[in-house]
Amino acid sequence: MYRFNQLIYSKVSQNLMRSYCTGLYVQGQSPEKNIREYFYYIDHQGMLFLDDSKMKNFTSCFKDKQFLVFFFKRIRPNETQRYQKEFPFISLCGRERNYIRCDDVPLVYSHVIIQNGNDMFCYGNAGDLMFNPFEPDKIFMNPESGRIYHPCGERFGSIGLVKSQLAIDFSKLFRFQNGENNPPTQFEWKGKVFDLDNEWLKKNKSEQIAQ
Repeated sequence: MYRFNQLIYSKVSQNLMRSYCTGLYVQGQSPEKNIREYFYYIDHQGMLFLDDSKMKNFTSCFKDKQFLVFFFKRIRPNETQRYQKEFPFISLCGRERNYIRCDDVPLVYSHVIIQNGNDMFCYGNAGDLMFNPFEPDKIFMNPESGRIYHPCGERFGSIGLVKSQLAIDFSKLFRFQNGENNPPTQFEWKGKVFDLDNEWLKKNKSEQIAQ
């Protein structure tokens, strides 16, 4: 029941936020000469949409992998003094300012691949084109929301979300030495048990609060 109520609250909050944000801009607006502004939304599955798109599902998200690589490689914190509260991230593309808000965080991991013998964590819904090193000992699960996180680059906020389907698979690999009402303490990956180190998450959260 708690998860159900949380889901309903999240949906209502998202709809209210979308209604509020879409009243702040016009897609393609030009606040100054030779500058165009566009507004995007990244959901908890890592899918990218135009922010004012009413239907946000697989059919309406951006799917071109080269565009997604181009877009995500340019994501950074929004320090333009415009829409910083509502759209905390931005992807600059020449004379275009692409403002971004997220359901959770801008980087969402989708699957693990092997590159040169090393496990790599892919993100951005661009297949195997974008990835970071996979660190099994850095996996963190929030026991209240059930969402799972993994480190990422500073320009994305340092905290990446694990896509729902993969999170379900990962949840079967956790060990809870402190009880299931607390974060997991160990993670089994490829036959090896890792003691989980969540200091990276505490550090990044404290820095974000300080800001």
